[in-house]
Amino acid sequence: MLPTPSTSHVCFDRVYEPAEDSYLLLDTLSSASETSFLHGQFSTSPAAAEGSPLVLEVGVGSGVVLAFVAANAGTLFGRDDILTIGTDLNRFACEAAAQTVQKAVATAPTRFLDVVNGDLASSVRPHSIDVLIFNPPYVPAELPDYSHHEAYNEPLSAGKSTTFEQDSYLLELSYAGGPDGMVVTRRMLEQLPTILSSTRGVAYLLLCAQNKPEVVKQEIRAWGQGWMAETVGSSGKKAGWEKLQIIRIWRANTSILDSISSHNP
Repeated sequence: MLPTPSTSHVCFDRVYEPAEDSYLLLDTLSSASETSFLHGQFSTSPAAAEGSPLVLEVGVGSGVVLAFVAANAGTLFGRDDILTIGTDLNRFACEAAAQTVQKAVATAPTRFLDVVNGDLASSVRPHSIDVLIFNPPYVPAELPDYSHHEAYNEPLSAGKSTTFEQDSYLLELSYAGGPDGMVVTRRMLEQLPTILSSTRGVAYLLLCAQNKPEVVKQEIRAWGQGWMAETVGSSGKKAGWEKLQIIRIWRANTSILDSISSHNP
């Protein structure tokens, strides 16, 4: 079993603490089936010649998932030249995550780029991401009051600490997903086709049962020829919305699909 990166330095009053969803992502990405898929996608395929894969975690939180990927790139991808970057709307999460990843890759060949304080993948160039990981705010709950964001997301001056209201808001950013838990996730899904690299892009999305993952997968497959969505990990331990799934989203080789179509008029 691959080691879990340390988050002992993180203040969990205002940054999401790694929980069942975080560990399900670690277990899924390091499973035999997913490492086989990722090796095929990035180590042995013609697309592997395109250069170092760029991995983005959106909503990086404590950084435990991105740090795990960065520190274990050779095992997960079959190559060590992985570039890693994260984003988060919570400034304090960005600072904590950067420290988590830096500690995890201190002796690893993987290159950690940065954690950017921003909304989803808005700061990323189109078709630049090879692997996108997103553990969204999936809980069916009222969205945070974003009118407080500028004030609550300001860096702390010397000697000051965050308030209870500020901490509550920052944590809400990590879990509250609107009435069906899908408001933020839908925004990310809308960006996904223009964010992922064209030939080898793949995304891992975490959903709970109340997000209706089967419906989400059908909607993704309806994006057009080649788009695929399959469940590759599941908690299977709890009922209701707490039952979690990891959905892999990718685009199948279009040349192969065209060949199949030509033989099946």
